[in-house]
Parts: sequence; C-alpha cells; structure tokens
Amino acid sequence: MASTKEYRDFILEQLSEAPNITCRPMMGEFLLYSNNVLFGGIYDDRLLVKIVPENEQYKMTKEIPYDGAKKPMYFMEDVDNKEKLAEIVNTTVKGLTSK
Repeated sequence: MASTKEYRDFILEQLSEAPNITCRPMMGEFLLYSNNVLFGGIYDDRLLVKIVPENEQYKMTKEIPYDGAKKPMYFMEDVDNKEKLAEIVNTTVKGLTSK
C-alpha cells in the first residue's frame, strides 16, 4: 500500500518545527530529509526514522518499512506532538552525521 499525499502533507505540517525538512517521492512512498540528511520516511502512512544509538532513548517500536527491507526503522507513533517530533528528528540527524 502506498502512502497518501494527504498523510504526507499532514506529516510535513507536523514536522514544521524541525529544521529544513524536505520530502522526495520514492516508489509510492516519501523520503524525508533534514538539512539534506536522509533521516526517515513515510511508508504505508507511517512515519519512520532511521535507527541510531542517539535515538534509542525514545523507546520507539521497530518496524520494517516495506516488504523486503533489510533494516528495521523506528515507528514514530505520536505524530501529534510537534516539539517531540522535532527533537527526535534533530537527535536522529545528529546521530547520522556524527559518524
């Protein structure tokens, strides 16, 4: 099942407090970037972020983004809290860029 443009628009609004969010369509889903760093995506109308040691503190559930994926991602269940979403995105990006 592909993600809907309506859900994409909702998530982009919810991520408005995170820095420089951009979105690119990819095979029916959407890849999400912050400051040009790929940190996650929207898969089957679910917001998922890459797993890095820095974001383990949020105790999110691991989910497979799509059939055949080799790596799980963290499912961001509480998408109504803009401040928390921005915090998790910032932490994830920091983890991805500190390597």
